[in-house]
Amino acid sequence: MVEIQYKNAKVKLGLEELVYEPAEDSFLLADAALKELENLGKARREKAKNGKTSEIGKAEKAGQEMRILEIGTGSGFISAVLQASPFPVRVLATEINPHAALCAKENGVEVLRADLFGGVKPAGKKRHFDLILFNPPYLPTSKEEKVPGWLNCAFDGGLSGRETLNRFLDKVGAYLSLDGEVLLLISSITGEAEVKEKMEKLGFEVESLSRKKVSFEELIVLRGRILESVL
Repeated sequence: MVEIQYKNAKVKLGLEELVYEPAEDSFLLADAALKELENLGKARREKAKNGKTSEIGKAEKAGQEMRILEIGTGSGFISAVLQASPFPVRVLATEINPHAALCAKENGVEVLRADLFGGVKPAGKKRHFDLILFNPPYLPTSKEEKVPGWLNCAFDGGLSGRETLNRFLDKVGAYLSLDGEVLLLISSITGEAEVKEKMEKLGFEVESLSRKKVSFEELIVLRGRILESVL
């Protein structure tokens, strides 16, 4: 395996024909997640200071870590970066590609080999993840365009480019804490307006956090927060 250094993390990479290697999309989402961890920590400390602690604010006051779930972790790059950050976190990840799941474990990530939320129980009333991350396969893909083998899972977004993302969005609300956030990495070719519309229909307040032009597409990080009125 090859090892790369990013921020405070050293990350081992798998063979490129078996495991998706970190690229511009991975870096953009990792940076956005680090910034959100800092912002979440500040906001919750302020709530605790003012006596306006939510369920998560009480948890932080008791010294508990912020809980993160990364769906489709790949090599484990983003989860490893977050674990190496100065913020108190506990990270759990899922990954459908068995080769990628093994690579993530090599990087010290607690990973379940599963499709999306498989193996992760909904938290019920506790809804316990503070931050859920997903860099979904977003390329519009026909049967003729599929990549042979497990690596196809990293690219194949179905005909619309949103099939896997839509399955994720339909379920993610059951796993979020009351103050929790979703961070998504999407592409302009996936349809930013369509993704935002889907999220808003599901009761999310949506904001574009960062953008980067790469070749023929623009990469975008979206943040979703569940509106209190739908909790």
